Amino acid sequence: MPRSVYFSQAVKSEQNLYEDLVIESLKIYGQDVYYLPREIVNRDYIFGEDPASQFDDAYMIEAYIENTDGFEGAGDLYSKFGLEIRDEATFIVSRRQWERLIGLFNNTLNGSKPNMGDIIYLPMSSSFFEITHVEDDKPFYQLSNLPVYKLSCSLFEMSDEKFDTGVDGIDLIAGKSAYQLVMDLSGTSGQHLEIGETVTQILDADLGISVFGTVQTVTKISNISSTISISNIGVSGIAEAKSFIVSGSIGLVGAESGNTCYITNIYDVTDQTGNFNLTDSQSSNSTFEFEGDSILDFSESNPFGDPSETY
Repeated sequence: MPRSVYFSQAVKSEQNLYEDLVIESLKIYGQDVYYLPREIVNRDYIFGEDPASQFDDAYMIEAYIENTDGFEGAGDLYSKFGLEIRDEATFIVSRRQWERLIGLFNNTLNGSKPNMGDIIYLPMSSSFFEITHVEDDKPFYQLSNLPVYKLSCSLFEMSDEKFDTGVDGIDLIAGKSAYQLVMDLSGTSGQHLEIGETVTQILDADLGISVFGTVQTVTKISNISSTISISNIGVSGIAEAKSFIVSGSIGLVGAESGNTCYITNIYDVTDQTGNFNLTDSQSSNSTFEFEGDSILDFSESNPFGDPSETY
């Protein structure tokens, strides 16, 4: 026989009470985290990816870490490519709190719930976690409602994404973890670039081609010379393959300081000192380059195949 109409599992007052208790529990036992929505800049519809993502907003929300004994996943792995950290975590957030603190301001294509690809920053461990799956039906309709989201996340691997959230802790850590280009500068006495400012080198003023990036480190050598590292490198204009160039006439201009410096050297695989990427003491790129020259003939158009083949 059908259920009695005098008993209901969908009493609104009971649902609100249950949800209030969930939110209170998250505030007591949870952690303050930042939710960073991913902004799609240039989607590749063939491969289904966006190599130029950026994160411009950060919303604080309370979340409970379901992994009470520590992060899960494969953990720390030593391989022939070095140390890989494959931590995973599950965060539980209130549906009502997410809609009030994040969904109300989120203008992405699917703003009704958390999206896969968005990032959660955990200040407790200074870690970035990328959302890989959103579970929105557990616990399963206990009072005919769904009060929480369960976010399955894996440790985020930086890929030169741009972070400009306005939260100093997030932007600073993201900038230091990103790829950095090291270069030597020379300029007017006492005028150096500043950490955190955006610098631009105009390669062609008529075509509007310029290269820009964010200064991460500044090492002052003298009143006129310094060594800096730049991350979040981008190009504006029609030249996609352009990068910073060594020049005594085309300056590198700081947006905040207004100072102009000139690039005297850019550290690359074959720089004059034999070093590569001064920010990474473990890199051996110059060694691989030297050893590879004795095996592969890069003067050929196809060094990996038949020398007679040309493309």
